[in-house]
Amino acid sequence: MGEQPNSAVKNTVKNGITFGSALAMVISYTNWHSVGWAIIHGLMSWVYVIYYLLRY
Repeated sequence: MGEQPNSAVKNTVKNGITFGSALAMVISYTNWHSVGWAIIHGLMSWVYVIYYLLRY
């Protein structure tokens, strides 16, 4: 509990971005079977995940 509040927020955001990227790449590869698209969608992270949820 010695972390400062600012540090905890930064760690949470960093983990959320990492998880979003991984999730986007898995969804993309599962649908399109393309490593290239998976990388592009991984860079878009949560934007692609939300798009996928709304679209499909």
